[in-house]
Order: sequence, then structure tokens, then C-alpha cells
Amino acid sequence: MSVPAARRGTTTVSDKAVRRIAERAAREALPGRPVTASRVSAAVHGRRADVALGVSLPYPLPVAETAREVRRHVSERTRELTGLDVSLRRISVDTLTGPSGTTAADGMPPLPTPSVSTPSSPARSASTSSASAPRSEGADRRAPRRRWSRRRVPTTAVLLMGTVSFGAVALDMIRVRITHRPAAAWRTGTLDWLTGHGPGDTQVVLAGGGLALLGLWLTVLAVTPGRRRLLTLAAPGTCLDAAADRSAVAASVRCAVADVPGIGPVDVRVRRRRVVVRAGLAFGDRDTAHDEVAAATRRVLGGWRPRHAPRVRIMVRTEPLWQPPRPEAEGPPPAPVTPAHTPGEEDEG
Repeated sequence: MSVPAARRGTTTVSDKAVRRIAERAAREALPGRPVTASRVSAAVHGRRADVALGVSLPYPLPVAETAREVRRHVSERTRELTGLDVSLRRISVDTLTGPSGTTAADGMPPLPTPSVSTPSSPARSASTSSASAPRSEGADRRAPRRRWSRRRVPTTAVLLMGTVSFGAVALDMIRVRITHRPAAAWRTGTLDWLTGHGPGDTQVVLAGGGLALLGLWLTVLAVTPGRRRLLTLAAPGTCLDAAADRSAVAASVRCAVADVPGIGPVDVRVRRRRVVVRAGLAFGDRDTAHDEVAAATRRVLGGWRPRHAPRVRIMVRTEPLWQPPRPEAEGPPPAPVTPAHTPGEEDEG
């Protein structure tokens, strides 16, 4: 006996279940490599589930390719277990950890917060095989020039101030219309104060200046990116929008320069269009050390693949105990002089 479709029940997958499945799928994404899901959020809308994921990836691995593999596995595995159309809207790589889970490489602490975001595809795949198919070059997204902040705190503050101010006035007007009572004392007092003070009054001038500064501040926030600590990276052949924290790039350059023979203290500053490296030379030739430091810096920056190749400025200074290398003698060293031996003479001793 078959049950009519109208009387059949519905299967609902909760947000919590999708979140747990996505978290477990992230751990299974790289067999033999530790992947930790630190922040997972999921929202189910009918037959569609939107998932956002924050992970910690093993070091050293290519961040863009690894994040893309994690995104693919989590989407397919969650879709397989839940039966929903899963859209993994964002993957945020929070840290890079070494094999032990506590270090990045060679005893160094985890690299600070490189961020790699993978936006969802405009057109969802209908099957697993089509979801894993490589994208063509025409479907690639161009990396943004700058990373723009959402300005949550200023936006929330302005919205809260506007909501409280205009909401109080609207509620008082509704109360006056419905109950036929006089307006609130704070509203009538404000109107009386405004009618008694002109534009030349000190309090009015100060209040106008404060509002003008507030408007200028909001304008600056609206036209500036805000996330200046992030360096945009290039990810050709993928649909990733990749960015790395500048302190992480500076740490990797500092480690590479410190391995140059003779180099002591190293200071690295990574800016949007320029990288400045200051190194102290303890021993060795200054010109040779300068060339090796420049080569190490360019090699590391080439591995990060920034969207715009920054200008590199190298400054190598000698330490107080540094001494110039001794010039090498030309030609072979002289042979040791041995005393002539006369036949018939006996050696003494």
C-alpha cells in the first residue's frame, strides 16, 4: 500500500548536522596530512546549504591548491551525506601548522593568519563529476587590487545611532496621534533649545563641527580599503581570491635571509608595492652578501606570487666586529726550504 505524496513526511537536515558533517569532511580532505577546522558555519535553505569554513593547513604546502582541494572535498562529501545542494561560499585559512601541529617549520611558531578565500562558483554543478572538472581560463576570476574591509563597527554604530534617534521620534509621534497626548518633554525641549540658539552660538558651532568631522571620517572609511595588512596574491588557473598577511610574508623573507652565510640581525618591512630588507653583516664580503640576500628575497617573494611584483630594496650594513676579508695571495704558495745535505756528512742527533 503506497502512501499519497501529500501525506508523506519531509526530511529536514538541521544546520548543526550540516556543520558537523562539513567539519568532519574537512579533516578527511588531505589523507595523511593534519587539517583542523576551527570555524564552521552552515545555513540550510530548503534544498540548499551555505557553508563557511575556517581551517588550519599543514606547512609547507601550496596554500591556493590545498584550499581548493579542501573546498572540493568538503562540498562533495557534504552533498553526498546530506543530499543537499552544498555551496561552500568561503574558506578562510587561519594558520599554517607543521607536522606536530604546533610549529610551522624548523621550530618556528605558526605563520600569522594568511587568508585565502574561495568564493562560490556562479553556476553550481549538477553532479559530482562536473564539480571536480577543471575550469577553463575564461572562467577564472581576476584577483582584486586591494582587500576591502566590511567596516562592521562603523556601520553598526551609525545604524544604531540612526535607529535609536529616528525610532524615538517615530514612536513619540505615533503615541501623540493614537493617545491624543502632548509630545514628550525631550522633544519639545529640543525644539525650544533650537529656536533659542542661532548659528553664531558657540554650542551650535561646536555641534556642527563635530558632525562635519563625523561625516569626513565616514567618507574616508567609505573610499579607503581598510585592510592594509593583507597582500593580494595571484592564483592563475583557479577561481580563488588569495591574500596573505604581510607579517607572514615578512617572516618567510626574514628566515630566508638569515640563512645567508655571514648575515646577523635581519629586519624586513613588507609594503604594498615595496619590500625593504635591512641585514647586518658579521663576516664575509659585503658585495657577495648583498647579492645573496637579494637572491633569497626574490626567491621567497616568487613563491608567494604577489599580484604586483614589489620593488625590492636591500641594505646590508656591517656589524661593529666585522673585518674585511683578507685578500688571497696570487699564485701557488712557496715550497718549504729544506737544508742541503752533503754526502759523507752525518745528521746530528
